[in-house]
Amino acid sequence: MGDLGFLSKLLDKVQSHSTVIGKIWMSVLFLFRIMVLGAGAESVWGDEQSGFICNTQQPGCENVCYDWTFPISHIRFWVLQIIFVSTPTLVYLGHALHVIHKENKLREKLSSPGGSRLLKLPKYTDEKGKVKIKGNLLGSYLTQLVFKIIIEAAFIVGQYYLYGFVMVPMFPCSRKPCPFTVECYMSRPTEKTIFIIFMLVVACVSLLLNFIEVFYLLCTRVRCGSKRNTHKIGSAQNPATLPAPRWPTTEETLKQNKLNMDLESSESIGGNLDGAKEEKLLLSGHS
Repeated sequence: MGDLGFLSKLLDKVQSHSTVIGKIWMSVLFLFRIMVLGAGAESVWGDEQSGFICNTQQPGCENVCYDWTFPISHIRFWVLQIIFVSTPTLVYLGHALHVIHKENKLREKLSSPGGSRLLKLPKYTDEKGKVKIKGNLLGSYLTQLVFKIIIEAAFIVGQYYLYGFVMVPMFPCSRKPCPFTVECYMSRPTEKTIFIIFMLVVACVSLLLNFIEVFYLLCTRVRCGSKRNTHKIGSAQNPATLPAPRWPTTEETLKQNKLNMDLESSESIGGNLDGAKEEKLLLSGHS
């Protein structure tokens, strides 16, 4: 299991560049898949081929029947599953490390003399080198989650079609060079069935965690980012939109016209009274 040990070291670097749910997925991968596969499952399947016995003495019959019953060993199948499921995460790790390397160089240029003239600032990392999952990194992270979901589901379906989820103790076989339909028996079928169901449950939990992480990222990053953009204050780059003018209705226009006519009539009456007062004062002054 040395290949999985090297894979574990690589995946351990992804911990600091993942979400909380991604870290839980990584813990499930380490504890319940890699460690269990290396510590228990490999010893259980150690006698898989030697304990496969058929009731015939025909040379080559047992080997042909074993190859027909198990086209790939459960252990090797699970190792391939872990490697393929982890590959999208390793691709994201490469992208994240590339972004960190670029922004570290940018920080060095900013700290050098004349670096303040640079208009570009670090976008995806802080001063401690911690990655902020947004923009292109968010797209890369969501893409690797989608690929992990597809690969995980494909391996679960593939395991079902290859040999099901229960290890039966007896397998009938009629392949050549067997002279007739022979019965072959597998050692410790109950113990192997327990491991098969355990690995299936862990794979389903990993699949569920990937789904939850996709929805978590869509809700916290994409939706919240769009809400912040809609509530931004208008600026030269993002001018605030003015509300469209509302034209008055016919009823409102008639009311306004009536109000204007009443005001004009009151002003004319007031003007006549003031004129009469002034004329009276003039006449009294002449007398």
